Parts: sequence; structure tokens; C-alpha cells
Amino acid sequence: APGQTPAPPGIASQSGGRGVAGDRMTDTRRRVKVYTLNEDRQWDDRGTGHVSSCYVERLKGMSLLVRAESDGSLLLESKINPNTAYQKQQDTLIVWSEAENYDLALSFQEKAGCDEIWEKICQVQGKDPSVDITQDLVDESEEERFDDMSSPGLELPSCELSRLEEIAELVASSLPSPLRREKLALALENEGYIKKLLEIFHVCEDLENIEGLHHLYEIIKGIFLLNRTALFEVMFSEECIMDVIGCLEYDPSLSQSRKHREFLTKTAKFKEVIPISDPELKQKIHQTYRVQYIQDMVLPTPSVFEENMLSTLHSFIFFNKVEIVGMLQEDEKFLTDLFAQLTDEATDEEKRQELVNFLKEFCAFSQTLQPQNRDAFFKTLSNMGILPALEVILGMDDAQVRSAATDIFSYLVEYNPSMVREFVMQEAQQNDDDILLINLIIEHMICDTDPELGGAVLLMGLLRTLVDPENMLATANKTEKTEFLGFFYKHCMHVLTAPLLANTTEDKPSKDDFQTAQLLALILELLTFCVEHHTYHIKNYIINKDILRRVLVLMASKHAFLALCALRFKRKIIGLKDEFYNRYIMKSFLFEPVVKAFLNNGSRYNLMNSAIIEMFEFIRVEDIKSLTAHVIENYWKALEDVDYVQTFKGLKLRFEQQRERQDNPKLDSMRSILRNHRYRRDARTLEDEEEMWFNTDEDDMEDGEAVVPPSDKTKNDEDIMDPISKFMERKKLKESEEKEVLLKTNLSGRQSPSFKLSFSSATKSNLTSQSSASNLPGSPGSPGSPGSPGSPGSVSKSTSQMAAITTKGGLVGLVDYPDDDEEDDEDEDKEETLPLSKKAKLESS
Repeated sequence: APGQTPAPPGIASQSGGRGVAGDRMTDTRRRVKVYTLNEDRQWDDRGTGHVSSCYVERLKGMSLLVRAESDGSLLLESKINPNTAYQKQQDTLIVWSEAENYDLALSFQEKAGCDEIWEKICQVQGKDPSVDITQDLVDESEEERFDDMSSPGLELPSCELSRLEEIAELVASSLPSPLRREKLALALENEGYIKKLLEIFHVCEDLENIEGLHHLYEIIKGIFLLNRTALFEVMFSEECIMDVIGCLEYDPSLSQSRKHREFLTKTAKFKEVIPISDPELKQKIHQTYRVQYIQDMVLPTPSVFEENMLSTLHSFIFFNKVEIVGMLQEDEKFLTDLFAQLTDEATDEEKRQELVNFLKEFCAFSQTLQPQNRDAFFKTLSNMGILPALEVILGMDDAQVRSAATDIFSYLVEYNPSMVREFVMQEAQQNDDDILLINLIIEHMICDTDPELGGAVLLMGLLRTLVDPENMLATANKTEKTEFLGFFYKHCMHVLTAPLLANTTEDKPSKDDFQTAQLLALILELLTFCVEHHTYHIKNYIINKDILRRVLVLMASKHAFLALCALRFKRKIIGLKDEFYNRYIMKSFLFEPVVKAFLNNGSRYNLMNSAIIEMFEFIRVEDIKSLTAHVIENYWKALEDVDYVQTFKGLKLRFEQQRERQDNPKLDSMRSILRNHRYRRDARTLEDEEEMWFNTDEDDMEDGEAVVPPSDKTKNDEDIMDPISKFMERKKLKESEEKEVLLKTNLSGRQSPSFKLSFSSATKSNLTSQSSASNLPGSPGSPGSPGSPGSPGSVSKSTSQMAAITTKGGLVGLVDYPDDDEEDDEDEDKEETLPLSKKAKLESS
């Protein structure tokens, strides 16, 4: 029923009780907002317009029509049903239910307009306009018992001390019936009965008449359950509210009375961090605090049958908060003083803490506003300089102040991340990286002292929102994604990854306590998100800073969740099937930490085991040829005995099929010729598109860094596959072109990494000791590139063992990368009939 739903915001209340801001329409009496009640029992604003009542042929009856003031469109068309219960609330609201779960409300700008439409509704239903509700949904037995609304009202006993018990019984007996509740409420309103009851309360207290006080408790509690705004306005007035709270101290079920009034007058202190000059605003704040206290602390928790009976009380508090926010927002002097004192270095710490706590509560109140009012609220704060103020506060030493400032920052990010991004990009032009707002947030995340890192988790969520391209704007002349990500990777990413890099300088984490592991897991979670959503920005960062190798050091952590985070990061990279990433992984032998973790896990069937196998299974199923060849050539000896899954044998089969195609170029040429011509053209188109994509990305990089060191294409390939290229150059000088092509078909793979030497000995599990004996490939201090001719890093005492492992005795290459000169000379026919060359070109693009 309408009486059991919270009242919607009024037009007046939303602008601080001062009417509609801006130009007034010629007919403001009929200006209304249309509201519908959503599933969460909150009112949604459907628009502002002008209401009229007229006969609608299609609906066959008098109807309410609301046309939008913006474009004249029809916001509402509702027939005035003779049996629908319409309710008038707070002089400017009309509420009713269209269907069982569909409530509507009209909020009028002026009382006169509400009265006009109310008279039309009552005229259609044949009711007296003096009533506040036109119908009650009651069953026939109740109608027979209590007649209808046209019958005489309920007669209350005279308000005397001796009749309190009788009054309490009357209130209790009226609550189950909607009709009797309505009659009781009207009687209480008309006779000024509540003030008389409160006078008797003083008499009972003076006489210490406990029985009378118990009756008054039951009476006042019953009046709350009548759920009437008009009664609340009397009870919550300045002269009555403390006496109402006094009545509720004498709960008959308690052995002694509570001391609520003592708490409100002596313990609870009203702090004006900035003096409030408006007496109406000050009174509204006092009232709201006390009513909130009544709801939370004084009234007993309502039963299942009573919970809807306090909906109007919730609404009363809700709209008071809306009004307070509106009145404060309009007080420019108040807000100017607030922000001036917040950022003033002369402000003492206690005062600053009070100011920040006030601002935090102010932002929390804003959550009660409708979306368009919230827009105006945050725009006002932004114009007042809330973000620069937060930057100053976050740089202070007081942990409580910083915590409150972080909460305020979270409101801003959740409301409008673009506003925050725009601010930090502007301040980057004037300030050093150390004092940028985002970097301060990252530092607070890193330095969170909470053992469970509750604050760090909150801040990481805010950072994720800020770097999420899904909520970034794109206009014709500006792309927020390009601008902000360029800024973030240039000015902020090094701060975020600093703990990760500091902890992974060796072959195992330098600090491995639980709190550090939690922090690194949070950082990895954000980096994994970046890999998925940021394309070339994160790719450039990972390859240039060798991030993946450092992340995989965490595979050696004693905390399984951290090792799995590191593995998930690599899995996300492999999932992209990007050859730039793949070459980087192969060049630095970045499967080595994964294979070590797999072997160290032994025969345990756990999440680590499953996750690693899934990674290799993905490579097999997706047929990522370069990674398949790399894994089999370098790690097959360690993995060949794993037979409880077919993943590794399947990888070996893929590799052998690949080798077979390389060894039989004529057979592969026939397959190529038999393929559909369109398929071949599409493959070349894909190759061109891939090359163009990377060129475009590199051109778009704002910080001037390319994905690989900037040089010509040949140089890029040589940098990545240095040992193979040098080997091929020496061969080219000695042998003819025909012999060289023949030799290429016999290449089987890159020289093994240093730790692979242990695979040919009796114990395959001795990986850790082997890796400590020689530097990891690509690590600082490594004597040379693994596999390069004459490199000291590839020399071993076990030369015979290595010869036994490497295929066909000599240095071998993973994939043939012909020189660019040869690629340029090839014509289209040769490209079609030499799949090896074409494959090489694809992989080097």
C-alpha cells in the first residue's frame, strides 16, 4: 500500500527547501517530478514536467498526464481508477500503486498545484479532498466492522493520567487494521493529542509513576508504527523530540530505564568545524541526528510484520539528508572556508582531522541524492578544488587523516573516474612524479600497515577503475585512453612495480613474509589486468623492463597463492598468442622457472600442478608453433616421463609434425599448392595487417619508446634471435644458396639452456643446484647470450653429455630467419611454394 513505501524526494527538498533553481516556468503550480519505486524500495526520478488532468478516449476515463518540460514528450499517462488508493503526503506529494509491484509518485513544486490535482482525483473517486488517502484496501469483514471512510472518525479518550491504559489499548487494537490506523492518525493530528501526552509524561516522571511511563512507551511506539509524516513532524519538532525520546526510555521489557536523553545532551557533542550561520540548517542537522539515533538506538528492531510500518521514518531521515546537502552546497562561503582551512599549513592536526571527517560525511550524505543532483554536488566540490586538497592531505603524516582522505577519494573515483584522470594529467605538467595524486595513492597502498592489507585492497580497486579502458571516454578530437595510459606508464608504473622489482633481484624472493606476498599478489593482479586491456603500452613495458622474468622469480615463493599469481600473469601473456611476447619468452628461457616449479611440486595433485599443465595444454591446443618447438627442444628431457596426462606427449607430436614439414619442403609445397588460393591470400593479408598494427602502435607511443629498441626490421630480428642470425651469416659466406636451403631444413632448435645439462644425468630433479651453478639466461652478470658461438656461458665440462642431448651434433636454430634481402627478392610464386621462408617471414614480422 502507498502508506508503506518511502516517500519520494520533493522538488523543493532537493534544492535545500528553496524551490527550483534556475528559470521558473510560467505555470510552476503544475510543475512536477515523476518517480517510480524500484526493486530496492528506492525512488527513481523519471523526469520533470507539467501535469494536467483530462479525459483520455483510449483509456476511457479521466487521466493524469505529465509532459516533459524539455521536449514535451509524455512522461506519464495514468487513468484515475475509482478503486486505486491515492495518498497525499507532505503537502506536495501524491503517491499511488499502478500494479502490485509498481508504485508511482508525483512531487509538486508548489502546494497549490498538488491541491488542484488532489481535488480532481477525489472528484473522480467521490471523496472529500480533506482526506490524505482516498481508499483503504481492506477485506469485507473489516468494512462491515468499521464501516467506511465516510463514517465518523475515531473518538479518543480524554488525555488524562488515569486513562493512559485505555489509550494504550486503543492504539494497540488499531494497528492491525489499515482503516483504524487511518482514523487514529487523523484523530491524533486534529486534536493536538501528542503534545498533551508529552505533558502527562512530565507529570509521570515527576511522580515517578512507572506504570504510567510504561503505558506512554507503548503509546508513543504505536504512534511511530502509524507511519504518518504529519505525526512525525509534530514528534520531531524542537519542542517535542527530547520528550518523545524520554517516553521511549521506559521500555516495560527492561528492568531499568535507558539514558538516551543524557547521552544526547551530555555525551554527544555538536561540532561546528566551520561555523554555520543559517539557523534553519543547524536545526535540520540536530533534528536529523536525533531522529537517526531514535531509528538506530531507541526503537526496538521491528518484527517481520512491522518492518514496513517504519518506512516513512526512513524517508524522513533520507529527505532531511538531501536537504542538508543541498543547503550546504549552496553556501559558497562555508565551502570556501572549509577548503581553505583544509590546505592551510597553519591548521593544527586535530582541527584538520575534524575538517576531513566532515568532508567524508558530507560525501557520504551525497549518496542519497538523485543522479542529476549528485552531478551538481561533485561538480561543486571539483570547482572548489577537492582534488588538490586531497593531494595535500594525503601527503601528511597523520594516518587517520590520510585514511579519511582515501575514503573521500574513493567516492570521487567511483562517481567520475574521468574527472580524476583529467586532474592528474594536468598536474603532471607542473609537479614531480613523487607528489602526483595517483603516486601518493600507490605509496599508501604499498605502505599499508594493516596485516590483512584492507586499505591496500581498496586502493588497488580504485587504481583498477582508473586504468580500466572500459570507462574511458573517446571523442572526435581526443582519446582519453591514449592520453591517460601514456601518462600512467610514463609517470606512475615505475612506482607501482617498485616493490616487485626490489624483491626479485635474485633467483628467489628476497622477502617472503605473508604481508609482502599479499602486496605483491595485489600488484600482480593489476599487472595481469593491464596485460589483458592495455595492449602495446604494457607490452612495451614488460619487454623493455624484463618484467616477466622478474615476476617468475616469485614462482619460488613459499606462498602458493603468490606463485600462482605469477603463473597467472604468464598465462595471460601466452593467451594473447603474440609473437613479440613469444620471442621475448624464448630469448630469456622463461619457461625454466615454470618447469622447475612443476618438478619441485612432484607428484602432488594440486592447483599448481593443474595450472601449469593447463598452460602447456593451451600451447598444444592452440598450436603455438614457436613455443611448442622451444619447450620440446629445451625441456623435453625433464617432461618426457609425465604420462598421467597426454599434454607433453601431444606437444612432442606437434613438434615432430612441424619438423617433418621442415624436413620435407616439397611435400609441404604440394600441400600449399593444393590449398585454396583465397586462403593463401588471406594469410598474406593477415601478415600485412599484423605488421601494420605494430607499426601503428609504435607511431602512437607518446613516450617515444618502441616495443623493441628502435631500429630497422632486420636489426629487431637479429636482436631477438642473435645466435641464429650470426650462425646463418657465417654459413652464407661458405656455402652456396642451394646448399644453404638444404641445411635450413635440418635445423632442429636452439642450443639448450645451461640448466638443461642436468637432464641427461641420472637425476632430473636437480634443477635448483644446477641453476645456482650458472647464471640464469638474461640475468645481470650472465657471461654471454646462451647458445651464442664461443659464449663462455654455453661452455660446460659435460661436453659429451651436451652433445648427446643436442640434435645432430652441432649448433641448432629454433626457427629459420632468412635475411630481409632474401625476403625482398622473393616473388609471390616462390613465397607460395616455399612455406619455410613464408613461415619465417610471418614469425619475424
